[in-house]
Amino acid sequence: MRPQSISDTQTALEREHYISERSLATSVFLALKLGRPLFLEGEPGVGKTEIVKVLAKLLDTRLIRLQCFEGLDLSSAVYEWDYARQMLQIRLLEASGEREQGKVKSEIYSAEFLVKRPLLQALELQDGKPAVLLIDELDRADEEFEAFLLEFLSDWQVSIPELGTICAAEPPVVIITSNRTREIHDALKRRCLYHWIDYPDYQKELRIVQRKVPGVPELLSRQVVAFVQELRKLELYKAPGVAETLDWASALMALDVTSLEGGAMEDTFGALLKYQDDIVRARGAAQDLLAKAQTV
Repeated sequence: MRPQSISDTQTALEREHYISERSLATSVFLALKLGRPLFLEGEPGVGKTEIVKVLAKLLDTRLIRLQCFEGLDLSSAVYEWDYARQMLQIRLLEASGEREQGKVKSEIYSAEFLVKRPLLQALELQDGKPAVLLIDELDRADEEFEAFLLEFLSDWQVSIPELGTICAAEPPVVIITSNRTREIHDALKRRCLYHWIDYPDYQKELRIVQRKVPGVPELLSRQVVAFVQELRKLELYKAPGVAETLDWASALMALDVTSLEGGAMEDTFGALLKYQDDIVRARGAAQDLLAKAQTV
């Protein structure tokens, strides 16, 4: 059942352990209410993909994910023909004496030989429900793919020359994410509602850690979050997101650490930071950051 209000949306998200501000809950509610795609931007690891997984669970429907990458084309995103099976079918028709070109073409270019990729799958209902479609990290795809998405998001249809136009009986719930490694065209953004997900403040991140890392000691959770909040103020190549905060807290828990200490803290930086230069910089500032974290 879809949420009936912004408050319902926020409560439903929190029930699935996704902590959101009212502004994000408003964007999600309006996307559902208006049937508009929702475009989420933000740094990696702030919860853009996670909210889509939670949304599919709330709506009790399937999640279809299209992971974007450089060179993404229609055969990977929309459909392609099963050429091996088509060739086999042609041989079977020839063996049976079938030579009429129109008959052969209608046989091999049928739904039976169509391989449906995520965008085409998303146009279909399952158990009478539209899917939740995640178009993840659109900024990684080429600009030509964006041009195709304009038609898809406007008309909710896919044109297949051999079969015709396939339209959605009911549009899917579409969430598009971007890490902003490049700008997305205004034409595509105009077709969507927009929301920027920022790094959380201390109180929000603390709630996330305490929800997502069961059994984490109170002191450790506060120190971990305080440390990460201060760490993000350094000039890092890649500041840690919420996902890395959770990984770090889990790693410290696995080592039976109950409060931040120099040795265990620095030994587990690989769960928090993913670039050696950042780890070196963090180690150099570790004592100052730890002193601030221990005052929380």
